[in-house]
Amino acid sequence: MATKKQIILPIAVLLVGVGGFAAMSAMKKPPEEKAEVDNTPLVAIQQVEMNPMTFSVGSYGVVKAKYETELVSQVYGEIVFLSNAFVRGGFVKKGDVLAKIDPSDYDADLIDAEANLASARATLVQERAFGKVAEEEWKRIKDGVPTELSLRKPQLAHEIAKLNSSEAGLKRALRNVERTIIKAPFDALIESRNIGLGSYVSQGTAVGKLLSTDHAEIRLPLADKEIQYLTNKGKDANVALIADLGGEKQQWLGKIVRSEGVIDSRSRMTYLVAEVIDPYGLKTDKNELRYGTYVTANITGNDAGEVTVLPRHLVVNGTIATLDEDKKLRYKPVNVIRQFGAEVVISEGLAPGMNVITSALDYPVEGMQLALPEDKILQQDNSEEIDTQLAMEEE
Repeated sequence: MATKKQIILPIAVLLVGVGGFAAMSAMKKPPEEKAEVDNTPLVAIQQVEMNPMTFSVGSYGVVKAKYETELVSQVYGEIVFLSNAFVRGGFVKKGDVLAKIDPSDYDADLIDAEANLASARATLVQERAFGKVAEEEWKRIKDGVPTELSLRKPQLAHEIAKLNSSEAGLKRALRNVERTIIKAPFDALIESRNIGLGSYVSQGTAVGKLLSTDHAEIRLPLADKEIQYLTNKGKDANVALIADLGGEKQQWLGKIVRSEGVIDSRSRMTYLVAEVIDPYGLKTDKNELRYGTYVTANITGNDAGEVTVLPRHLVVNGTIATLDEDKKLRYKPVNVIRQFGAEVVISEGLAPGMNVITSALDYPVEGMQLALPEDKILQQDNSEEIDTQLAMEEE
């Protein structure tokens, strides 16, 4: 039979266990409530700014002289004089003497021509006198009819022809003497010289090559689609030419003077010709624009009015995603008037101050609710303030 101690001891142990469990349960904190998760998509935005714009069209080209002239000798002979300026890279003025050919033979021809002319004039005077004498003699003869030969008219015509030939010979001799002096036909840069002092030249011998310095020209290729952005197809448009010279970028101003009027069969480009006055700065103090320089060109085009420029990838099927005042997604149809590089120019469809969405959306739906990063930050700050207040109240 169980003793009293054997009965009370298990009951006491059981009561202590139950009491300990109850005490531990009382000390355990209730589970915290999880904060509600906000799944509103975050987006980045850019405000629309409308600014005036004037289109420009880019191109490139090589600077060349407007006039390139190959000088050739028109008479033969020995070179007896060369100008110090008649060297490669030398600058000369219009009319400057570049070289002289020995004029001895041509001076002698000139003397012969002058003598022939004097003789022809004397003979003509004499023949006219003979004609007057013959005419007077026939006046005293009443029964006869004079012939042209008897009046010496054929002889007179012959002497007049000899005089004209002598005059032509004198002009030819004078011209040949003048041609022994080789002059610059315009203000020029000497590109090359092919003769030396004492060398012999004949008619047609190349003496040298001259490049005019009054005007430079640059052929600028343009794609056909670019011409629509130019007024009057670019005629008389201003053009800025840029090149690196001496490690520095320099700029010159020119004007489009003409179009070549055809499309190149190989490149399918249209060529406009820009002109720069006084490229070497000989008459002004502007920077030197040397022939052969490779330049990039910006041609001033049409006035586009008030436009905005945005990244090209934002335009999808002619629309742009925007964020309205209620922070909902709205698609706006836009008018893209030009595309260059990674950007587009938009003239219609957007207004100043509109918010354009610049970030990608996974599953965009018109009218869906969106949020900005600052909204999330503000919401987080508010939540932290609430938690702090609750903690203070519990203390």
